[in-house]
Amino acid sequence: MDTPVCDFVAAYEKSGVARLHMPGHKGKGPLACEGRDITEIAGADSLYEAGGVIAASESNAAALFGASATFYSAGGSSQCVGAMLCLALQKSKSRVVLAARNAHKSFLHAAALLDADVRWLWPQPYSLLRCPVTPDMLEAALAALPEAPAAVYVTSPDYLGNVQPVSQLAEVCHARGVPLLVDNAHGAYLHFLPKPAHPLDEGVDLCCDSAHKTLPVLTGGAYLHLGHGILSAEEGEVRAALSLFGSTSPSYLILQSLDACNRYLADEARPRLADCVKAVAALKADLAAQGWAVAEGEALKVTLRASERGWRGDALADFLRQKGVECEYADPDHLVLMVTPQNAPEDLEKVRAALAAAGQGSKALQTPPQMARPRQAMPIRTALLAPAEEVPVAAAAGRVCAAPTVGCPPAVPVAVSGEVIGPDAAAVFDYYGIKTLRVVR
Repeated sequence: MDTPVCDFVAAYEKSGVARLHMPGHKGKGPLACEGRDITEIAGADSLYEAGGVIAASESNAAALFGASATFYSAGGSSQCVGAMLCLALQKSKSRVVLAARNAHKSFLHAAALLDADVRWLWPQPYSLLRCPVTPDMLEAALAALPEAPAAVYVTSPDYLGNVQPVSQLAEVCHARGVPLLVDNAHGAYLHFLPKPAHPLDEGVDLCCDSAHKTLPVLTGGAYLHLGHGILSAEEGEVRAALSLFGSTSPSYLILQSLDACNRYLADEARPRLADCVKAVAALKADLAAQGWAVAEGEALKVTLRASERGWRGDALADFLRQKGVECEYADPDHLVLMVTPQNAPEDLEKVRAALAAAGQGSKALQTPPQMARPRQAMPIRTALLAPAEEVPVAAAAGRVCAAPTVGCPPAVPVAVSGEVIGPDAAAVFDYYGIKTLRVVR
């Protein structure tokens, strides 16, 4: 597969042209990558008006993923989440978005900026760690609304590796004429598994992938995919929506990284991912045999319920760090390791050895504190844009949350902008190490 963006920049770097344009480093500097860091010069194309090498590269990506169209982001999935929400609202008379509660804060920020009316799909039973959505649950929630919402929005996989039944949710949505949007930030690789399991394979209308999370792409590289569902959007509409949430100076290093990844996906990804999935499955089995509680879910994520073996997750992360293993995430109960084919076999052996050395911990198993569902006192937009102040958690009861607060991103927020901080929330904040909150002044 060709790499038009990389090829253009490589040729420009070798051309010896006097760089009387941005960036200010002029192709020279201490990082050794400055020569390939350019701006929208003639022939380089422009991300939000693409019609040249960037558009050609995006077309390659769309073919690889099986998308109706794919658009690059240099601002991560956060930029794509905002664009997805914008497109759904533009295509509907409704301002209502029905969203699973475990939404990333980028969704809440976009909802505030776009003045969306978010109605939550709550976890049943109420939990702060995951929000499984069943077809029956979604059907009931849609039936309870007076009119069809602009979209249904879910996160799958989530940070702990939990996966939603996306194809079934898409069927429920489409039967009612409602588009399904999926934050697939953690699952860019899913289409290239032996059994493809990407949201695009399961009938979604729009989804985003953080390519940089699970593919060999620089931090910030992401995709916005248009599926083959019921939501249609012209290229110009999608690029305009992306431009609302992105810099006017997108990184050409990131764009080259996305471009180069197309060749990897075409030539190497499938066999390497198949081998990696087997290696991770073997690692999970070995850890379970050691006595660790290994959560089910996403193929390349190893999530340990550390508290069930007498460890705090964050203390176990510190222990692993001393053994030369840096984890992705830890909280009082969990530890998360993210693996890709770019990890050497020696990395997984380090994990095995380190966790074997960790053994049984000494901390008694604790149950995370429970709390009632928060009550919405004002719209998300009003609260997030209102004058605010930071207060200690102990002084927050009865105040209205300004900035969304979560224990694990993305997880079920303890409180969302506009919700009243309940008297039972302080113990939850303390459990997750949250000491201060921003509340409406």
